[in-house]
Amino acid sequence: MEAGAPLPPAALDEPAQPVAKLTGTLFGVGMGPGEPDYLTVRAMKVLAAAPVLVHFCKKGRRGNARTIADAVLTPDPARECALAYPYTTELHPEHPDYVAALAGFYDDAAAQLADHLGAGRDVAILSEGDPFFYGSFMHLWRRLKDRFPVEVVPGVTGMSGCWTRAGTPITWGDDVLTILPATLPHAALVARLTQTDAAVIMKLGRHLPKVRAALKEAGVLERAVYVERGTMAGERVVPLHEKPDDTAPYFSMVLLPGEGRRP
Repeated sequence: MEAGAPLPPAALDEPAQPVAKLTGTLFGVGMGPGEPDYLTVRAMKVLAAAPVLVHFCKKGRRGNARTIADAVLTPDPARECALAYPYTTELHPEHPDYVAALAGFYDDAAAQLADHLGAGRDVAILSEGDPFFYGSFMHLWRRLKDRFPVEVVPGVTGMSGCWTRAGTPITWGDDVLTILPATLPHAALVARLTQTDAAVIMKLGRHLPKVRAALKEAGVLERAVYVERGTMAGERVVPLHEKPDDTAPYFSMVLLPGEGRRP
């Protein structure tokens, strides 16, 4: 056919053939700190469209990230994929059995999601806070990122939600902020706290007595703020030195606001 010649009528009537996706895209979706209103517009779009919704959970329970999504998603069991951890607090994270079990768990989960992605289905992993901040999503991202397209949707972090709801600006002027896991040894916590201007201490749980003692030794206990279930139902904010007990749930942290330059 000559260049510029009109297409024959039969060709005009033929419907365009859909182009099959070679693979699905792996989405890490930041679900924010707990309050559904803190979900981003991009997160909402991915949640609405992805055919496979993945969330991490404890055996026999529903994951918190999935619970956040209840406010914006119509239940559809066909889209659900729950990944139940083999351990949570039963063993120390450095115990060989814990390490081996978690590695196998992430390997199996990655293989399961690879089947969906390889079949052209997008997979959205619902992640508390931000996917790249202490998130389980990162372990699957590391195993799948070189094989499939990936998009990470950032979310409001738990610490941001906590200091906002506590009404506590965390840094001023040139303050240096340090993020500390409470799982560090006492001496390491003290050393870090004495070398920083502001701090957020996460993963409290049974480590709260150690954290309280480290803050006291570093001379900053009076500034510390305890936040429990920030932005969620049952939220509690109290100066740490006024908290009468040493119990702390998973969703809790200690804030140490900076005292830097204030024009």
